[in-house]
Amino acid sequence: MANINSQIKRNRQNEKRRIRNRNLRGAARTAIYAARNAFEENEPNTKEAVLKAISTLDKAAEKGVIHKNNASRRKGRLMKRLAAFIANPPVAEDPASKKKKKAAK
Repeated sequence: MANINSQIKRNRQNEKRRIRNRNLRGAARTAIYAARNAFEENEPNTKEAVLKAISTLDKAAEKGVIHKNNASRRKGRLMKRLAAFIANPPVAEDPASKKKKKAAK
């Protein structure tokens, strides 16, 4: 426990910043997770999910929650995957074939 007033104040400030940073970092992680799931599920709104993730990463980097190069690297990876996804869209399987595969196991 701090005895010095300036350190007590600094501890209060750090706690407020930690909570704010945690929310922004969590939002960025969630957006990236949603974008990655959109790729795997072959969803039609994959591009929107990626753009939302990029926007969230930019906001986090702008506020200093994550480093700008970290955000840039993650955005680049998402865009690279999106470009490949658009160039070669995966063939969607029909639900009947999935049921047959599950039944075979």
